[in-house]
Amino acid sequence: MRMERSGKPGGRSWCSRLARAVLFAAAVAVTATAVRAEPPAQIVHGIAMHGAPVLLPGFEHLPYVNPEAPKGGTLRLGELGSYDSLNPFVLKGVAPSGIRDYVYESLLVRSADEPFTLYGHLARGIELPDDRKSVTFHLDPDARFSDGRPVTADDVSFSWQILKEKGQPYHRAHYGVVARVDILSPGSVRFTMGEGGNRETPLLLGLMPILPRHLIDAATFDQTSLAAPVGSGPYRVSEIDPGRALTFERQREWWARDKPLARGRYNFDRIRLEYFRDQTTLFEAFKAGEIDVRNEDDAGRWADGYDFPAAKDGRIERGELPTGWPAGMTALVFNTRRAMFADPRVRRALLLMFDFEWLNRNLFHGHYARTQSFFARSDLSSHGRPADAAERALLAPWSASLKPGALEGTLAMPVSDGSGRNRDNLKVAIELLRDAGYVSEGGRLVHGVTRQPFSFEMMAGKRAEERLFQAFARNLAQVGIAVQIRPVDSAQRWARLKAFDFDMIQWSWGTSLSPGNEQRNRWGSGSADSENSLNFAGVRNPAIDSVIDGVVAAKERPEFVAAVRALDRLLLSGDYVIPLYHPKGLWMAWRSELKRPDRAPLSGTALETWWKVP
Repeated sequence: MRMERSGKPGGRSWCSRLARAVLFAAAVAVTATAVRAEPPAQIVHGIAMHGAPVLLPGFEHLPYVNPEAPKGGTLRLGELGSYDSLNPFVLKGVAPSGIRDYVYESLLVRSADEPFTLYGHLARGIELPDDRKSVTFHLDPDARFSDGRPVTADDVSFSWQILKEKGQPYHRAHYGVVARVDILSPGSVRFTMGEGGNRETPLLLGLMPILPRHLIDAATFDQTSLAAPVGSGPYRVSEIDPGRALTFERQREWWARDKPLARGRYNFDRIRLEYFRDQTTLFEAFKAGEIDVRNEDDAGRWADGYDFPAAKDGRIERGELPTGWPAGMTALVFNTRRAMFADPRVRRALLLMFDFEWLNRNLFHGHYARTQSFFARSDLSSHGRPADAAERALLAPWSASLKPGALEGTLAMPVSDGSGRNRDNLKVAIELLRDAGYVSEGGRLVHGVTRQPFSFEMMAGKRAEERLFQAFARNLAQVGIAVQIRPVDSAQRWARLKAFDFDMIQWSWGTSLSPGNEQRNRWGSGSADSENSLNFAGVRNPAIDSVIDGVVAAKERPEFVAAVRALDRLLLSGDYVIPLYHPKGLWMAWRSELKRPDRAPLSGTALETWWKVP
């Protein structure tokens, strides 16, 4: 079913829009004159972190959509774990995916086809001075919450205030650098940066979720809630089955349905999330036709698990979709808050005992590439690239934090002969453990002074993780290290992660072609003890803090790339994680009635651009 468009010239809706636009423009002009004497910055339709937006004003739709995609049908997605709250903005509770994407909207929308470019959405106009010390957003007069109330500058200011005070740690960090918020008119709001603001801050404010002030009790905002949320987005929550399922229903009167950024997107009438306790059950549901699309992350399953009838007769399609996005970092993470892992010699020894070549051949059918960088599969990676002059200048004060070969780009993960014995690497690992004070005693590795056995726990959230952990534990047992593998359910896992209550975990940090402030939340000293941060390794390194500052402050792409590669060299030198592996593309499988645009975005895929045929 094709969405009908309204607002033809001469119609009542078109006239009312024109009147609102005239009033909007007049309000902006009057307010700007009243508030400041200096000439205003140019009002633009989009902003980029580096360079200029690719799409020009007046673009009709995003380049990676089918603007004629039909509407209709239900998309059924499988999720692991459970949920106990529909509030995704606070520390308490576990919220389902989708709330932020489908229900709540931001002032600006990110293009999946550019490294970091935002285009106007709730805010159709942006004023951004060259120094980026302030940003002014002019709201689209058509913008409405799903209850029909207009989105106003007061809602924007309220959202900033409550998320800064009671939101997730990254909300508090991003929005806390704003020194002042001025409501210039009901449709215009200006943020002025204070200490700690940087070039990325205006973009982060543009991505801030906008909440309806008239429906939110600030006193209870930080509590869990299973009440259906109200936002301005393309969907509303229609069915709530706590912990087991959640259904989103498309808003047929969505305020932005005819806007350029909406064309060809959000095509399903309903999106239903089904929750499963483990990957095996989820996969069986996909095979049985209860789930429509699947991102595969298990190489063994990808190699030989798709021989069921629906995949053989064409009801299921699958492929490795190309992507221009970095692979990110999937790794075994050392909790350096633990005494045994605070010693970099111990971390290096365990890294040497991880036998990727044997694992890839015996468990993963050779489908994976070893991850050699925190930004693998992109030009942001330092692997195989000597540092240029800009990088060397950034890293000059921190040479003590770099391993030999880091500047030359020759750092690489240890390689074994794939036999499973890994003898050469084992010898080096044993020497490192001896240097760290450990001795062999009765087949066990103990500390020479405290006599404490070297033992630790690996917390597993998936069966695939357990299989990997078991293989690694067998290697460690060769030198007398005892590993306990502890499976936990989703609720336990998240509770322990929030409190950093673990020795070692497997984790994946996704990334984009424009990493920025989120790196502080992952590797910055300030986040090492911040509950619910993603600094699971507990990294505290002034060199890393300094280079992250350089990443965020970079104005031009070459300067930015140099700073990211410098960060990569420092993280690799610290051995904070044992990098694992990644596929060359995106492994996806989907039911044949799902269709996608001919052209994929830079990110590889965008599910909101797909549609279903009868």
